[in-house]
Amino acid sequence: MSGALKKSTNLTGLAVSVNPRVELSRLYDRILRLVSQMPEDYIYRKSIESLVKERTDIISQNESVAAIEEKINQGQMEELILHAKNELNLAQDMFEYKPWESLIEKAPLHQWTWPPHK
Repeated sequence: MSGALKKSTNLTGLAVSVNPRVELSRLYDRILRLVSQMPEDYIYRKSIESLVKERTDIISQNESVAAIEEKINQGQMEELILHAKNELNLAQDMFEYKPWESLIEKAPLHQWTWPPHK
């Protein structure tokens, strides 16, 4: 064992993960599988694939949880797991709603102007 076992994240409501490396890897794999079904030129797919592949490489190259946390530099592994779960939920919503498809009807002429047009 490389060190003492972590007993707390010191973050209210965020429990310690028993095997954070495996859990995070599985979440990232699920995200990659899901976004691979989206159009290749869709910006959300490009962004998430890039981020998740970079982080997957870090996880595969490092056995130590501390090293992974240091290299990703976005908090504790449990926080990364929470972020990955949220990203997976977002990716599922994006896949369901298909925002890359054309609108059903034409958008109003001044939809994005401010102040509102009369």
